Amino acid sequence: MNTMNQKYYVTMTDKFMSGWGMAQNKINKLVIECDTQMEALTVFDNAKTRSEMKYVHISYTKPRYNKNNYIVSEHNKTDYPNWFKTNYFNLRSRGLA
Repeated sequence: MNTMNQKYYVTMTDKFMSGWGMAQNKINKLVIECDTQMEALTVFDNAKTRSEMKYVHISYTKPRYNKNNYIVSEHNKTDYPNWFKTNYFNLRSRGLA
């Protein structure tokens, strides 16, 4: 299944950002593209430590969402580098990052 160009996508619902602002009456989905399975697992673990992130999943295909129901933010290692650091949010909450 895995090829040299295989991407992984970690998807999650941001409960804090859903339902207001640009996501008025919508669900705010965050999609983070990863180059390797190990990156995807790190991003997944970091997402699971954040209380506002729900329904965290790893996908092997780029997810699509109905624009009438969802607002989607797509990111990667370039613009969200801290998500790719092991235990980043746990360390940060203890003042260690």
